[in-house]
Amino acid sequence: MPKANFTIRQLFEMDACTNCRLCADVCPAACAAVNGELSAVYRMKGLKRKLKSKAGLFSKLLGRRPPSAEELKHYADTVFRCTLCSNCQEVCPLGIRLKELWLSLREDLVQEKAYPAKIDMIRTNLAKSRNVFGEDNAERGEWVDDMRKPPADRYVRPRAEVVYVTGCVSAYFPLAQKIPIALVEIMDASGVDFTLLGEEEWCCGFPLLGAGLMEMFEDFRAQNLAAVKAKEAATVVFACPSCYQMWREHYRTDLDLLSAPEFLLRRVREWKIPLTELALTVTYHDPCDLGRGARVFEEPREVIRAIPGVTLVELPHSRENCICCGGGGNLEMVDPDLAAKIAKVKIDEVLATGAQAVVTSCQQCVRTMTSYVKRNKIQLEVMDIVQLVRRALKKA
Repeated sequence: MPKANFTIRQLFEMDACTNCRLCADVCPAACAAVNGELSAVYRMKGLKRKLKSKAGLFSKLLGRRPPSAEELKHYADTVFRCTLCSNCQEVCPLGIRLKELWLSLREDLVQEKAYPAKIDMIRTNLAKSRNVFGEDNAERGEWVDDMRKPPADRYVRPRAEVVYVTGCVSAYFPLAQKIPIALVEIMDASGVDFTLLGEEEWCCGFPLLGAGLMEMFEDFRAQNLAAVKAKEAATVVFACPSCYQMWREHYRTDLDLLSAPEFLLRRVREWKIPLTELALTVTYHDPCDLGRGARVFEEPREVIRAIPGVTLVELPHSRENCICCGGGGNLEMVDPDLAAKIAKVKIDEVLATGAQAVVTSCQQCVRTMTSYVKRNKIQLEVMDIVQLVRRALKKA
């Protein structure tokens, strides 16, 4: 029997919405597509109508009919064309937890079998391969082979103080594999006792959250926690903000969880990372899950400022107001054209700063922005913060 997807608190929040439309003004999908149906305003209106049509006898007396199958499909298509960036939640004057509401709505629509076809692909890939791309999970650590001198154990060790969770994007996409390579080289250079999980690492579950498929999540959580426990590690490091957010919010663990910028800053403050001068002007893009989601704003900036010679210029929209790159919420799978339109807005803003490079702390942001830059032959370097720090490492 389907569970009730909306809490009492959420029902009160829906009723509290004043239709002020501030959320529509900051929605990256609605603004890039110039389509108000992609905004939180339209989504809230459709959700209220949908719930009121289920209100039993009172609803029937008022003549409220449920949406037709065609109307429900159209509505679902708009709901899943959202990056889950949380900017609508950030500007809501009533503090309505809109991201949680949209996630509950996606679960509700999946139970009603009203969702984009790509959701079935996500479900199948994760059930069979334990990663969102349907790749062989035994190949999750093959990026190590691209290193100049990979160790014989390929960084998969029986015990370690720190576990580095790679994430699906960095594990399988060549464009993003430079990120884990850079991070393990920094860990080596700064004397960190660490290990990878290899094929014992499964997807963190973030695609399940965004796809409304959280009924599958428990197996993934149990597997990943057991794999870390087997290493007897106390700390887990994530270069992927979505993995980091899932572990913080859904894993219920007392492990020390660190995003890559937080981990790097600890090492920088302890003088563990030997840095040399690097003449470069950069701007910083706050990933949605790390910034608005986890409120990690100052740590990456402090790391960047610690590199001699690097100049940091801020974007007009930064920190909690940062504009999404277009790569979140499974949007790239559901509507790649819309994801590219959002990426254009982001890159145009970056170029206006005059920076030589845009630095971020998310492999999906790197992948989305790099894809747009390469496709349009734009002279701009896109890199993760771990790549920037790796470039500044003193030669041994």
